[in-house]
Amino acid sequence: MARRGTKRKHDNKSSDSSVESPLTTGTKRKRDHESSDSSVESPLTTDMEIMLKAKQIMKRVTDNLVHTIIMQGDIISKINKMNNVSRKKATIGSFGKSGEGKSSLLSAVLGKRNLLPSGCFGACTPVVIQVEANLTDSNYIAEIHLVSEEDWEKELKDLFTVLSEARTSDSEEDMNDNLVEVAEEKITALYGADADKKTLEELKNVEKYAEIKTFLSTCEDNMKTISKSDVSKFANDISCYILRSQSSPGGWYWPLVKSVTIKIPDCRELLEHIVLVDLPGTGDCNKIRDDMWKSKLRDCSSVWIVSDVKRAVTDKDPWGILKHCVEELGPGGECKSINFICTKTDDINPAAYIRAERLTIDHNLEDKDQKKVCILHRNDHAKTRMKEKFEISEIKKRFSNVFLQVFTVSSNAFFDTNLNLESIETEIPKLQDDLRILNKNINRELTRDYVNEAKGVLSLIQSVQLDTDKKTAETKDKIYTELEKNLKKALKELDSCFDTIYNDLEQRLSNGVKESVQLCVASTKAMISPNIDKRGFHKILQALCKNGGCYWSKNWDVILDLNKQLTRHMHEYINEYFNLIFPVTGTTGKSVQEQIDKFSIIQNDSASPGSPILHHIQNFIKTEETKLKASLKRDVVDAKKQIYSSIQITIKKEMSSCYEEAAAVTGIGSMKKRQELLITTVDKMKHNMFKKAKTEVLKKLQKLKLYIKDALESELKRSMKLSLSQTSKIKLMDVSKETELLERLSEQLSD
Repeated sequence: MARRGTKRKHDNKSSDSSVESPLTTGTKRKRDHESSDSSVESPLTTDMEIMLKAKQIMKRVTDNLVHTIIMQGDIISKINKMNNVSRKKATIGSFGKSGEGKSSLLSAVLGKRNLLPSGCFGACTPVVIQVEANLTDSNYIAEIHLVSEEDWEKELKDLFTVLSEARTSDSEEDMNDNLVEVAEEKITALYGADADKKTLEELKNVEKYAEIKTFLSTCEDNMKTISKSDVSKFANDISCYILRSQSSPGGWYWPLVKSVTIKIPDCRELLEHIVLVDLPGTGDCNKIRDDMWKSKLRDCSSVWIVSDVKRAVTDKDPWGILKHCVEELGPGGECKSINFICTKTDDINPAAYIRAERLTIDHNLEDKDQKKVCILHRNDHAKTRMKEKFEISEIKKRFSNVFLQVFTVSSNAFFDTNLNLESIETEIPKLQDDLRILNKNINRELTRDYVNEAKGVLSLIQSVQLDTDKKTAETKDKIYTELEKNLKKALKELDSCFDTIYNDLEQRLSNGVKESVQLCVASTKAMISPNIDKRGFHKILQALCKNGGCYWSKNWDVILDLNKQLTRHMHEYINEYFNLIFPVTGTTGKSVQEQIDKFSIIQNDSASPGSPILHHIQNFIKTEETKLKASLKRDVVDAKKQIYSSIQITIKKEMSSCYEEAAAVTGIGSMKKRQELLITTVDKMKHNMFKKAKTEVLKKLQKLKLYIKDALESELKRSMKLSLSQTSKIKLMDVSKETELLERLSEQLSD
């Protein structure tokens, strides 16, 4: 059971915004050890107690069912399923380059100083890192997902090819510093200094090579798990899997890592239903990590853009990567909000800032108070500028319903009182509140769903009590006939709505195909034959082909995605309509989710008005409908991502053999040959390729329709059959008391 909430003290200064529930002792600042109001109950605790009480009620029911009702097996099975419901966690993704303070930010938000080694987050490595709550014990756990031995052998061969070609190249135009740097960095990180100076065959004779090979082959399911009770030891043990080291090459395993899942104890209130995911720029042209990166991106319901406050307004990189990902987050994803987080606000030179901003300031103030005035002034300025920048950005146009917040945070000042900022002024508590509220809302939704479903089950049991004679059996037959008729009618209406959506989308896709066919060759030429400094582009193009049509530079300054370029026109034609039929937030009147909401087999004009048994059966059916429709609406979100991304996936698949052929081209004039091969292939395949992409979208939409209709029909028929089973002449069980108790819990949830 979670502890009761407390109010944190801020130097005896009272403020509603400074009130928060405790995380653990470690989350409190050194000046906040006192518990000032133990009578205040945490909302999360209330939800947990309500869920526990509801489950206790249903446990008593199942215990009694064993001795009373013939159909108890079906009902007990249903109650057991209620107890084992799982829900996909909400995902919050973060962007930010190395050195922007993401590690310190996360440590502060979770209230554990130095939880993660500084520098483990950011674009410096391609490792996807996600952080969630450990809900089972008090250990810090890292699940490190590794590439397979075969995949690493292939990647290592490619890395040495890059280095070999760089050594033998007579022209600087054939060089790409980014690719060479990445290759050198990965090889030396694993195998030690000067390993990049060897050939691959020479490296195979080095002891470290055999050690790495053994390490990969002995990791079961390509995963290594680290579990520690001490946070410092934990941070030290995981550092070699997520950190780069400039000074001590060798024994750093991050090149082998696809992703890392870190589980933190004592943070149920923040992360019970939430996952924090770092989304670094890939920068290494690896298909496996690239696909994983995009998959995680599509799951984000919110993103944090993290940037040093000194560069936040002018830094193009975070905005650039967000712009590049707008399809995956918007029409192809589920992003509802964007938080721009300006870090390191305590890092300021007060005298220089006062001069630069021409501030009028009381020079009688102590130095630390002058610094505080400057920090808060810069914070306000940054917030205003960032919001103005967002309002006029292209991203705003694509995220018309997405909410933007700007935070100005100091992770250092959150822990260190000597920096003279109140806890609330560090804005870490505001981010904690964001997480806490989201987590609480999900928890409340789960609790409400359980209580409502439990009430429905009790209604089912009450209906069985009334099934005592032949007249009741006749009433049930009438009810079943009516429900069956309503089901057919509702399915027909849903089918009609889907047909309208299908036809509208088909027309837009056809226009997109037409424009894509007309412009795809020119789009391809523009991307792979740029009118810029061509130094190193030869290697960029080769890397793009090796990575299935996509290239990201290590520092995000070059992002090329031919597949996305080829699908751009089709997406432009469907984006607006896609946001209507699959909105992330709000209502549109045309969305699939709204059509599901309208669906119901319970009508007011019942064949048996005033019938007590009808009342209970309808209550049961309504709760079954509500649960089923909520589940289907979540399924629609996942299906939407697959439908939208199928255009690019189809194009990538159609182009895959061309990419492989182009990547294999070597020798004099290889860049021109690759360019010609790509352009010729696009021209040759354009009619069939885009038509296939359109067909795939419509096929997946049709599949979604059939899935929804089948689920509604089969599940509701099952519920109808269960509620209308003939069970007369059985021993009765009265659950009116339990129903009343659940009603009270339901009222508490509505408060």
